[in-house]
Amino acid sequence: MNPLRVSLLHGTVLALAAICGLQCAKDAQAQVASPPPGKALVVLYRADRQPVAGRVPVIANADRLGEVSNGEFVNAVVNPGRTFLRAGDRILTTLSLQASAGQTYYVLIEAVPGQSPLRVEMREMTQGAARSALSQSRAAAPAAVARAGAVAAAAPAPAPRAPAAAPAPLAATPAASPPPRPAPAPAPAPQRQAQASPPPRAPPPRERPREPTEDNGAEWRFAVIAKTGVFKLGSTSQSVTGGSLTYDKSAKPVAAVEAELRHRDGYALGAEVFYYKNAFSLDTTTLKGDQTVISGTLNAKYYFAATSWLYPFLGVGLGYAGASYGGDFTGTASSFAFQGMAGADIRFSDSVGLYLEFKLLNAPVRDKNQQEFKAGGNGILAGLSFVF
Repeated sequence: MNPLRVSLLHGTVLALAAICGLQCAKDAQAQVASPPPGKALVVLYRADRQPVAGRVPVIANADRLGEVSNGEFVNAVVNPGRTFLRAGDRILTTLSLQASAGQTYYVLIEAVPGQSPLRVEMREMTQGAARSALSQSRAAAPAAVARAGAVAAAAPAPAPRAPAAAPAPLAATPAASPPPRPAPAPAPAPQRQAQASPPPRAPPPRERPREPTEDNGAEWRFAVIAKTGVFKLGSTSQSVTGGSLTYDKSAKPVAAVEAELRHRDGYALGAEVFYYKNAFSLDTTTLKGDQTVISGTLNAKYYFAATSWLYPFLGVGLGYAGASYGGDFTGTASSFAFQGMAGADIRFSDSVGLYLEFKLLNAPVRDKNQQEFKAGGNGILAGLSFVF
């Protein structure tokens, strides 16, 4: 066969193989590994709208995954349940999501241009939205490899070995008597030891202290909730000794403070103080007064992780309620109280959220004469939640 044709054929085959290899590598890179059985997979990829230089550390549940630059991604295999993510070094950005076994989640890391030091934003994305960016991304080096490479680069190079000294020339001897045969010189012991020992290795990388995450690995977090809103008595007309009391239906003012411990799986235990006040009058007279109620309850709730920012909840509470009366009437009344709650915690960030609640309170208080006043009712409250 003509050598020129053979050369052209070989060149064409090599070009096609290179193109196919690049396309296959690109397609393989775009594929994301499936989570192991009983686990979930979180893919964190960085795609800046305006490319920003610099790398940011990425941590999932106190495990350092590595550092990513623009166009790189890392994978995190996590247990089912609440997962906490953090990206950044001096300026930290956090995100939490509820992971389910066998599911894959995609989180975009995007650098904010014009910020020094480097700051990034994180948000959960759909698979379709993440596919395009992942097809053009490459895997970031794992954290252990990056640290080992940095230590090896910083280690000083070993000093060059001194060349072996040339043997001294033998002294000339008379031709009549042949020179004695010299005994073979033994190899220097240090040189044998150098050949027998393995080559010097870089010192092991110094383990970097584990940096704290949002919950520092803890299962419980502390939350404080301040709220106010509208609360209406369940019964505005009540019969008492000497007549009938007519209440203003809406209480003014209304306020509540609640503190609770939240488990990463959604359970919460806490205590609440609830305050409201209603004016009333005695029929057929001009006598007027007001009823002030303060209830204290121990609450139990469960938060459902609908998304990374929306957490609906259900809860119940049991405690004690006390009512005091002022104006033309004086006295006190008290009794056990219980309540039911439903609502949602809308998270602006990992630390602050908008808290919405519907409350149904049952508080049939009694005075010293065992006269009962129905001080309970229902209302809609709103406020802010702070998680520490």
